[in-house]
This record gives sequence, structure tokens and C-alpha cells, in this order.
Amino acid sequence: MWNKPHLLNAIADLLILAAAAACLAAAAVWLVRVPSLPVRQVVFAEPLAHTRQSEVEQVLPLALKGNFFSLNLEHVRGALETLPWVRKVEVRRIWPAKLEVKVEEHRPLARWGEGRGELVDSYGEVFSAMPTVEELTSLPLLYGPQGTAPEVLKRYSELVESFRAVGERPVQVTLSPRLAWQLKLANGMLVDMGREQPKAPVGVRLQRFIEVYPETVAKQAVRPAVVDLRYPNGFAMRVAGEGKGK
Repeated sequence: MWNKPHLLNAIADLLILAAAAACLAAAAVWLVRVPSLPVRQVVFAEPLAHTRQSEVEQVLPLALKGNFFSLNLEHVRGALETLPWVRKVEVRRIWPAKLEVKVEEHRPLARWGEGRGELVDSYGEVFSAMPTVEELTSLPLLYGPQGTAPEVLKRYSELVESFRAVGERPVQVTLSPRLAWQLKLANGMLVDMGREQPKAPVGVRLQRFIEVYPETVAKQAVRPAVVDLRYPNGFAMRVAGEGKGK
């Protein structure tokens, strides 16, 4: 072997590589364990609209265990995502001692259900949080069976567009357990749209009502309290205290 320089050179190269790998491993262990590299600052990429600083301060310190390298970013993310208004969190390290946190908060579009403090966000997701007084008074109220929030929110958006043409605004939309639709307008009128029908879908019956609304409803001296659109070829209107009439 001693008279084979190329073999000796190869062995020497392997030893050098092994030594370098050992040094790197030792350095990595030292960086993870050294107590002199703490995270000294946590910054939020954008101001938080609903989440309070006191809520962040309550959950964040428990997740900041370890130094700059050993800190578990998933623990930080998970801790922040337990807060009511927080939908999604991204965390990244910034050398030498900083964490940058990007928080996506729920954007409430409606209240959900019967007084359980639940809201529906722009993704159709139901979450529990305490809205502001302004939000309580301005957000529409949606009802529906469990798991139907995206469908009800979509229907509400469609109804807003439909009634905008006649100057009215839906403030409540309900999907019953039997999958029948009902809406309430800002003027107090209830509109029973019923279930989807193969020959007369809800959208078709509603559009027919919208087309005649200016003449048959808006010009009435007394607005009807309830409008029933469940008929395949027409609709019924009822004034408060009176019987039905087509």
C-alpha cells in the first residue's frame, strides 16, 4: 500500500472529509445547545385587526423554548393559531435573534347560528370569536345545518346581487334541515324560496320574483310580510294580519 500514492491520497481525502463532517456535526450540536443565542425579538409582519396584544402575550412565551436554532417554529405557529381570530400563521427566523410572524386573521362576513358567538369568514369557515359592536349590527345572520356554511354564504352572496337590482338587501338567510331556503330583507319581509325543484330551481323562481318586484311589491301601499316562492308557476304574498293572496 505504501508504494501506491494514489491509494494513500484517496485514504487521506476520506479522512479529511470524515474530520470535516465531525466538525460540522459538533458545530451543529453546539449551535443548538448554546444558551447564548436566544430569540430576543418577535415582530409581526402586519398589524393585527382583531387579535389583542394581551392574547399574544398569553400564548407566545410558552412556545419560545430553545435558542435561535433549536426553537420549534411549528410550536410557535400552533400556539398562535389557537387564538380565536387567527386563521393561519407563518413563522421564519431572521438572523441573529429575531422571529418574523405573518398572521392571517379571519375576515368575518356573517354571523352564524343562534347566539353561540360563531362567525363565518371569507372562506366559508365557521369560527368562534367576539365581534365588535359595529360588526354585530352590520353583519348578516346565516343559519344552516352543520357543514353547510360555505353553501349558505355562497347563496347569500348571490341573493345580495339579485336584490341589489331592486334596491333591497338581505340581512338573514336560512337553510333548514330539510334543505329549504328562506331569506329576510332589511325591510322586514320574509321570502320563502323552498327547496330545489328539478323543473323550477330556486334561482329561476327567485329571478321571476325579482323581475316583477318593482310593480307587484315595491308599489304596494303596505309591503307584504311574507312572500312564498315555492309555487312552480307563481308566488303568493301575505300582508301581516291578512290571509294569503296571489
